[in-house]
Amino acid sequence: MQLENITVILLLLAVVTALAEITDRIKIPYPVLLVLAGIGIGLIPNLPSVEMSPEVVFLIFLPPALYSAAWTTSWPDFKANSRAISLLAVGCVLFTTLAIAVVAHYSIPGFGWAESFVLGAIISPPDAVAAGAAMKGLNVPKRLITILEGESLVNDATGLIAMRYAIAATATGTFIFWLASINFFYVAGVGIIIGLIIGQLFFWIHRITPDNPTTDTTLTFIAPYVAYVVAEQIHVSGVLSVVACGLFLSQRSSQIFKHESRIQAYSTWDTVTFILNGVIFILIGLQLPHVLANIQEHSFSTLLWYGAIISLATIISRIVWVFPSAYMPRWLSKRIRTNEAKPNASNVSIVAWSGMRGVVSLAAALALPLTIGENMAFPNRDLIIFLTFAVIFATLVLQGMTLPLVVKKLKVKGDEGGKLLEDQARFTIASSLIEHIEENYSLGLHDEILSKIKSKYEIRIQHLSKDNSLNKLTDEQIQEFLDIQRKLINQERFFLEDLRKQRKIGDEAIRKIEYELDLEESRLALELEEMKVV
Repeated sequence: MQLENITVILLLLAVVTALAEITDRIKIPYPVLLVLAGIGIGLIPNLPSVEMSPEVVFLIFLPPALYSAAWTTSWPDFKANSRAISLLAVGCVLFTTLAIAVVAHYSIPGFGWAESFVLGAIISPPDAVAAGAAMKGLNVPKRLITILEGESLVNDATGLIAMRYAIAATATGTFIFWLASINFFYVAGVGIIIGLIIGQLFFWIHRITPDNPTTDTTLTFIAPYVAYVVAEQIHVSGVLSVVACGLFLSQRSSQIFKHESRIQAYSTWDTVTFILNGVIFILIGLQLPHVLANIQEHSFSTLLWYGAIISLATIISRIVWVFPSAYMPRWLSKRIRTNEAKPNASNVSIVAWSGMRGVVSLAAALALPLTIGENMAFPNRDLIIFLTFAVIFATLVLQGMTLPLVVKKLKVKGDEGGKLLEDQARFTIASSLIEHIEENYSLGLHDEILSKIKSKYEIRIQHLSKDNSLNKLTDEQIQEFLDIQRKLINQERFFLEDLRKQRKIGDEAIRKIEYELDLEESRLALELEEMKVV
C-alpha cells in the first residue's frame, strides 16, 4: 500500500472521529455532515485522488452494514410488520423505478428507456445506515422504526436485482417480463435459503468451539462475508443472504454467546460499524469532483436542473406510493379492518418522508459497465452516476435534516407501552428470583448472606438503592455471596429466556436486560478473580 493511501485513510478516520463529536453537539444526522465534509475535502486542491471501487463497497462495506442492522432487528417485530415492509421494500422500489424511468426519459434529452430504467433501479432503494442515523434520538413509535429498518434491509436486494435486468435489457434491447419475474423470486428465495444455511453453519460452529470472546467476535465478522460471497458466487442475492443469516443468528445469540463474548462482540461491532459507515459517507462526498470531471457535454447549471428534477421525482414517487399502500389493504380486506388499528396519518407521513438514499445507490452506479455489446459505450453512464449522486445529496440533506422538524410538527410520540412491558419483565424476573431464593437457599445458608441476596432483588422491585454493605462478612462469606449472585444471574437469564419464548417481552428490552446482566456478571467475575477463587 502506497504511503499516500495510508495518509488518506488516516485523514478520513480523523475526520470521521471529529465529525462524530460535532454531530452530537449540533444534532445533525451523521451521514449528512459526512457527505458535506466529503464534498468540502474533495474540493481542496492538490489532495491525493480518492476513487471508490464498487467491488470494494459491495464486498467490504455492504455485508457488515446489513449484518449489523439485521442483528439489531427484532424478527417477531419484522414478521408482524411484514406486509408493510414488503409493500415498501418491493412495491415502492419497483414503483419508484418505473416513475423515475418515465421522468428521466421525458425530461432529459437523449435519455433512452433502457438507461432510464437503470437509473430508476439504482436510486429506488433507501439506505439502511442513513435511515437508522436519521431516526436516531427521535421519539417515534417502535413499529415505525421497525418498518423503516426492515424496508432498508430488504429493498437493496430489490433494487440491485432490478438493476441487473435493466442492464441486460440495455445490452440486448429486449426485456421479457414473465422471465424476469421468475428470476426475481429465484434470486431472492435462494439468497434467503443460502443465508439460513450459513447461519445454521455458524450456529453449529459457535456451539462446538470453546467459548472465547476473541474467536467468537471474529466469527461474527466472518459470517456476513461468507453469506454474501457464497450467494454471489452462485448468482443469487448476497444482500438477502446476509440479512437472513443475521436475523437467524441474532435470535440465538443467548445460546451461542456467554457474557464475555457478547460484551466484546457488541463493543467491537459498534466501533467497526462506526468507522465503516463514517468512511463510506465521506467517500460519497469525495466522488463529486470525479463525477463532474467525467461529464463534459452538459453545463453545470443543466446538470443541477436534471439533478433537481430526478431528486424531486424520487421524493414525490415515494409519497405517492406510501399513502395509498398504507390504507388500501384496509379497504380491500375485512379481516384487516377488524383486527388492525387504522394507520396513523402522522406516522404514515414520517414513513413517506424517510427516503434517504446512500452508499448502495452510488456503488451500484459506479458498478455500471463501461461498455455493452461489441465495445459500445454504456449510454449516459456518467450522467447516471451524477444523477445518483444528486439524489443521494438531496435526500440526505433535505429529508435527513428536516426529519426531526417533521416529527415535531406532526407531534409524533414514541410508545409508552414498550417501557411498561420492560418494567413488567424486570418485576416478573425479580419476583421469580425471590421465590427461587426462598425455595433453594433458605436452608443451610448464613442468615446474613441470605438476607443480603434477597435484599438485592427486593430493592430492585421497590426501586430503591442497592445495599452494598458487606463489612460485617468474612472473606469466605463474601466469596459465597458473590458466587451465589453469579448463579442467580444465570437463573435470571433462564427467566428472561422463558419470557422471550412466551413472547411477553420485545427483543429490544431483552437485549437491554441481557446487556445489564452481562455487565453485572463481568463485575462479579472480576471480584471473584481478585479473591483468587476463579
